[in-house]
Amino acid sequence: MTLEQIRELVTVDFEAVDRVVKQRLHSQVALVDQVAGYIIHSGGKRLRPLLVLLAARACGSTGERHIEAAAIIEFIHTATLLHDDVVDGSSLRRGRDTANEVFGNATSVLVGDFLYSRAFQMMVTLDRMRIMQILAEATNAIAEGEVLQLMTARDPETTETRYLDVIHRKTARLFQAGAQIAAVLSDAPAPIEDALARYGNHIGTAFQLIDDALDYQADEDSLGKHLGDDLAEGKPTLPLIYALQHGNPEQKALIRQAIENGGLERLDDITRAVASLGGLAYTARLAQSEADQALAALDPLPSSAFKEGLSELARFAVARKH
Repeated sequence: MTLEQIRELVTVDFEAVDRVVKQRLHSQVALVDQVAGYIIHSGGKRLRPLLVLLAARACGSTGERHIEAAAIIEFIHTATLLHDDVVDGSSLRRGRDTANEVFGNATSVLVGDFLYSRAFQMMVTLDRMRIMQILAEATNAIAEGEVLQLMTARDPETTETRYLDVIHRKTARLFQAGAQIAAVLSDAPAPIEDALARYGNHIGTAFQLIDDALDYQADEDSLGKHLGDDLAEGKPTLPLIYALQHGNPEQKALIRQAIENGGLERLDDITRAVASLGGLAYTARLAQSEADQALAALDPLPSSAFKEGLSELARFAVARKH
């Protein structure tokens, strides 16, 4: 299945999520409306709300609470994007200028705060303490992941273990939370909730691994951001970590200097080194392993078109080119 075909399984739900997002974005402060609308409606794959919708339907949900839950997950994700782009100094996302590039850093941070707080207002309306607990813990873990990533920036001694810890907190945790709250809202039994939590964690990890590999091999136009952004920011992602461990002295010195200093002066040389030393292939293998574990986690769920959609989403996470 293509991503579009997966979305077709929950077309009506997706349209409902879009309506909720538009309603809940509204603020009496015009600039908040403007900035939030700019980032929310700037495209993107919407994988996280899609995962929530599919998981809820796979659990047999017949109500509408999962619509609100999917919008909450999208708001939290969008808040993290606004903050990320400020911290990273990014100027391009999804093929457009970032919000901080257009409106400034201060505005982006504050509107990100608005989206976080609006998400928690929406959680209250669901009136489920378990949902509040899962999402509160997830947002806290995401913040810790951001700080950990900041600590590893420009550090060529960053290990694969530390790198994966950042991913599990910063990216995988929100996928996990989205799948898990879908089960909770559907009143699914504990084994199903646990299975979907594992599924979310593994697919989120696979997604980020591929994202980091694409930074060194994708087409910039289709990727929607500048190639080498991670390198420019001195982020030691897995392709670099692996290449640094397996390169000759000259290659190691090149990669180490790039991580320590940032910048793209030697991007072509580093890209070739990462590929030839197996950094991209190793990252892809690890991503595939995570996707396979995500697929295995779905075993306890009853057969349905929505379960198949979740399976296809895991396959898409590792097969995508942007």
